Amino acid sequence: MDMTERVVPIAEAHEATAMPVVGRPRAAATPAAEVRNAATAQPVQLPAAAGRTRISPAKPPWSLASGQGALSLDRAFKAQLARLTFGLSPAVLAEQTFDWMVHLAISPGKRLQLAEDALRNAARLGLYAGESAVKPGTPPCVEPRPTDRRFAAEAWQRWPFNLIYQAFLLNQQWWNDATTGIEGVSRRNERSLSFTVRQALDIASPSNFILTNPEIAQVTIEQGGRNLLKGLQNLVEDCERTITGQAPSGADQFIVGQNVAITPGKVVLQNRLMELIQYAPSTEQVHAEPVLIVPAWIMKYYILDLSPQNSLVKYLVDQRHTVFMISWKNPGPDDRDLGMDDYRKLGVMAALDAIAAIAPGRKVHAAGYCLGGTMLTIAAATMGRDLDERLASMTLFAAQADFTEAGELMLFINESQISYLENLMWDRGYLDPYEMAGAFNIIRSNDLVWSRVIREYLMGGRQPINDLMAWNADTTRLPYRMHSEYLRQLFLNNDLAEGRYCVEGRPISIADIRIPTFAVGTAADHVAPWRSVFKTHLALPGELAFVLTSGGHNAGIVSEPGHPGRTYQFHVHQPNDRYVDPDTWRRETPVLKGSWWPEWHRWLARHSSGRTAPPPVGAPDNGYPVRGDAPGLYVRQS
Repeated sequence: MDMTERVVPIAEAHEATAMPVVGRPRAAATPAAEVRNAATAQPVQLPAAAGRTRISPAKPPWSLASGQGALSLDRAFKAQLARLTFGLSPAVLAEQTFDWMVHLAISPGKRLQLAEDALRNAARLGLYAGESAVKPGTPPCVEPRPTDRRFAAEAWQRWPFNLIYQAFLLNQQWWNDATTGIEGVSRRNERSLSFTVRQALDIASPSNFILTNPEIAQVTIEQGGRNLLKGLQNLVEDCERTITGQAPSGADQFIVGQNVAITPGKVVLQNRLMELIQYAPSTEQVHAEPVLIVPAWIMKYYILDLSPQNSLVKYLVDQRHTVFMISWKNPGPDDRDLGMDDYRKLGVMAALDAIAAIAPGRKVHAAGYCLGGTMLTIAAATMGRDLDERLASMTLFAAQADFTEAGELMLFINESQISYLENLMWDRGYLDPYEMAGAFNIIRSNDLVWSRVIREYLMGGRQPINDLMAWNADTTRLPYRMHSEYLRQLFLNNDLAEGRYCVEGRPISIADIRIPTFAVGTAADHVAPWRSVFKTHLALPGELAFVLTSGGHNAGIVSEPGHPGRTYQFHVHQPNDRYVDPDTWRRETPVLKGSWWPEWHRWLARHSSGRTAPPPVGAPDNGYPVRGDAPGLYVRQS
C-alpha cells in the first residue's frame, strides 16, 4: 500500500467535504470508497483511504501573515493607545529622549557644566534664603519669564513660599540648560524635548498645589475649605458635561441665531460641504465688489459674527460692503474621504460661482481666516495659473502658506506623529474636536489648563464666560483624508510654498497670485505665529498690506473699534519696495492705537470700483434660490 502523505490545502479539504470555498473553482473529485449515510441511505463520497491526508494551513483572509490583518491590528492598537496619550506619539518622545541621552553621554564638558550649574544654583538659593530671612524684600535670585504670571502675587514673597518658587524657577532654568545646547542633537529633537520637559515641570509647579500655593492656602483658611468643596463640584460638573457632550458651564446662554450669529441674511447655496450666507444690506448703496469670507473648518464661522457689538460681518455690512460667508458642515464618519480639493471645489469655487450668478460681472474681495486663508491661497494660486480673474483682492487673517516657521505646533508634526494621528482618525473617519483642542491647550498649558485648575478647582471660582469663550467651546470635527493631506502636504512637506502642491494634476505657485493682498498677523499667536504669516512678503509679487495687531489667534482678529487696549502696526509693501525682515519691520513701523478693522475697510474701499445698488438676494433663475434664513443649518450641527 502506498503510504505517501498527500498535502492538501484547507480550501481543497473543504471542497472534498462538499463545502465549497467562495471565489475558488471546485477541484476534481478524488477517488473514494462508497459509504452510505446512515440517515438518508445515499452514497457519500469520501477520500480514498490509500493514504493519510495532512492538511496544510493556508492563510485565511484575516490572517496576520496576510499583511492586511496585521495592519488592521496595528491601527486598532495605536488608535486606542493614542486616546490614552492624547494623540501624542510615544515613539516621538522615545526618539528625542534617546537622541538627547546619547549625545549628552558623549559630552563630558556639558555634563561638567551642568554639575557646576547645579552647585551654583544651590549656592544662590542658600544665599537668598539667608538674606531674605534677615532682610525682607530681598530681590529674588531668579526672575520668571515676562509672560509667567504664576508667582506675581505678593504672597509669594513671604517665607517659605519665596524659597519654594525660587527653587522651582532655578530647577526649571537648569532643565532648560540641560536639554539645549548639546552638540549633535537635532534642532527638532532639542526643541521637542525642551518643550516636553517644560510641560512636565509645569505640572509639578508649586502654584498647582494647595500646600505650596499661598493664595490657595489663604483662601482655604478664610473659607474653611468651602472653596475646595465648590471646586470639587465644578470638577464634577465639568466632567459630566464633557462626557455627555454638553457645552461648558455658562456657554448655554449664548445661542446661535438668538444672541450670537444674528446679522440678518439668507442661505443662498447648500451643498454637502457648506452653506453660503448672503447678508442683507443696511445701506442704500454698497461697494461694487462683494466680500467673500472663507473661515477655517476647524471652527464655526460665527467667530466673525458674534454679538452685534463685536461682529466683523455687521461692521462690514454697515460700511457698505455686500458680504457672503461660507458656513462649513461639521463632518461625520460618512465624510471621511473628503479631501483638501473637495474643500476648494465645494467651498471657495462653489461660492465664487454663486456670487457670479447673483452679482454678474463683479469681481470679489476674498478673505480667509486661518486654514480658510490657506485654502483661499490655494484657490487663488490655481485661479492665477488658469487665468481666472474673478478676484479683486485677497485678505488673509492669521493664515499661513509657508509652514517652515509654524511655531510650536511643528513640534508635533513628523512622520511618526502624523502616522499616529492617522490611526487615531481611521476607525472613526474624523479627528475628534477634543483631541484637536488638547493639542492647542498643551501649547499654552499655563494659560489654558493650569490657571483654570487653580481658579475653578482649587480656588472654587468660575470665570464669567463671554461670547468668544462660548464660541470656542462649539467645536468641530476634521475629516480623515483632509486632515492627513493637510498635515503631510502642507505642514510636513511644505509643498505649497515650494511649488509641489498639485491641483487637478498640475502644480500651482503662490507667485501666480497677482492681485493686491492684505495680511493680518497677531502678536501673541501660537497657532499661526506672526513671523510665519509675515513670510507672505517673500511669496507674493504684488501689493501687500500687512497688519500686526495685539492679541492672539482669535482675540486679535475679533478686535472691534472701541475694544480697550488694542493696538496695531500697518504698512503697505509695493511691488518695487525692498524686502524688510520681520524684526526690523516691527521695530520701525509705528504703533497705532485702536482696531485694525477700519484700516482694512479703507483698504478694501481703495481697491473697489465705486458704489452701486445692492445685488439681489440669491438668483433663483440661475439655480441659487433662497434656502432659508441665516445662520442656516450647518452651523447648528454638533
